[in-house]
Amino acid sequence: MPQCIDGVQPPLGFIAPAYSAWLLKVVHRILPILLRVRLSPWLPAGITQIQVTNGRVLAEFYQQFQQGNLRFLMAFRHVEVDDPLCGLYLLSRAVPKAARQQRIQLRTPLHTHFLYERGMPLWAGTWLGWALSHLGGIPIRRGRQPDWSGLRQARQMLSQGLWPMTVAPEGATNGHSERVGPLEMGTAQLAFWCAEDLAKAGRSESVYIIPINIQYRYVKPAWSRLGRLLARLERDSGLPADVSHSAVSEKIIYQRIMRLGDHLLSKMATFYSRFYHQKQLSFQFDADAQSACLTRLQALLQAALQVGEQYFGISAHGNLAERCRRLEEAGWTYIYRDDLPDRSTLSPLDRGLADWVAQEASLRMLHMRLVETFVAVTETYLKEKPSFERCAETTFLMFDMLARLRGDKHPCRPRLAARRATLTIGEPISVTERWPMYQTNRRAGRQAVMDLTQELQQALEQMIT
Repeated sequence: MPQCIDGVQPPLGFIAPAYSAWLLKVVHRILPILLRVRLSPWLPAGITQIQVTNGRVLAEFYQQFQQGNLRFLMAFRHVEVDDPLCGLYLLSRAVPKAARQQRIQLRTPLHTHFLYERGMPLWAGTWLGWALSHLGGIPIRRGRQPDWSGLRQARQMLSQGLWPMTVAPEGATNGHSERVGPLEMGTAQLAFWCAEDLAKAGRSESVYIIPINIQYRYVKPAWSRLGRLLARLERDSGLPADVSHSAVSEKIIYQRIMRLGDHLLSKMATFYSRFYHQKQLSFQFDADAQSACLTRLQALLQAALQVGEQYFGISAHGNLAERCRRLEEAGWTYIYRDDLPDRSTLSPLDRGLADWVAQEASLRMLHMRLVETFVAVTETYLKEKPSFERCAETTFLMFDMLARLRGDKHPCRPRLAARRATLTIGEPISVTERWPMYQTNRRAGRQAVMDLTQELQQALEQMIT
């Protein structure tokens, strides 16, 4: 059954950065092993090739940073959970190599401050929070508006820290190697805050954002393995086998993905209509046309979010990602209670009621998790190019959904084949040049943040190949 919190938990405290040089050294040394197996029992697995384009840009900027001439943020695409490993390779191997080739003198090791989502240690374990903090990471609660503890720390590190800052402007993984999700405006806001802090301190450093794109490709497409994974998902979802699809090809895999997706949509629509009284789904899911798939999916995602929002009593405004973040924060306030004394001092009645609320909140949050899995899905992404990579990405999203419904605590995606990663360093975007407009007045400042966010979005999209 789906995972449920056992009972009320202590408040979520802020995990302060506590950089440890020895831990970074260890991580750099074992990185090749992590890239190959990524701590996964599924083989063949991992990233066997990493190609970096325009690495000299970062080498030059790190040199200027170390000389005190500028501050900068690296804005990474966030495709999947392997991205941080690729980022570690970039700074520990690729940039020092580019520096040597360009005869640029750098102090090593190269590192970065970075933001991470506060919920990561909740599902991965407290060890991850310890590791991230000792690597210089700063936790952010995405649903808390604003999370002043994390933002103040990030703002200070950006203008005064030992290294540049790394952020994921998409806010979360989107599961699509060839599509950029909508960017949050926090990256641009942090950059302007840095320019403001430097100006107040009378410092002359320039501020830049460097867009960095990450894409993954399979070294050799493994259609047969993908077919077996689909067969497993078809069995798990109760979909009868289609004997006409005994062969494996790009066209057949695409048809099976659409068939499985249609089946899952219909199942979930019935589930929400019958048990959560979302009657608006009944007419949305009668159509057979594949062209209606996106409309059906969007209707289902809206219904799932409404179930959670109605329970927590929060309004349904903003895009799907923003609504997911608010639901997550609402659930955390019911589970990680900062309005209660120590749990051991609660009476049996109060403890029982608090546990009840926490357990129910964790189940209600599952509706949000399902939406979170598919928030970046579009009908055209797979239809316009049913490549092996896009077919695999779409299949993995359905795998994630079924894993959540089965209640897998740590679902591990099967590794279909070895992959190569391409990291492209984009042209730096000057924040300093936009600073005069930002400081004019509040309205101009908001517009400057929006314009910078849009420019960053376009820069990341143009790097996709």
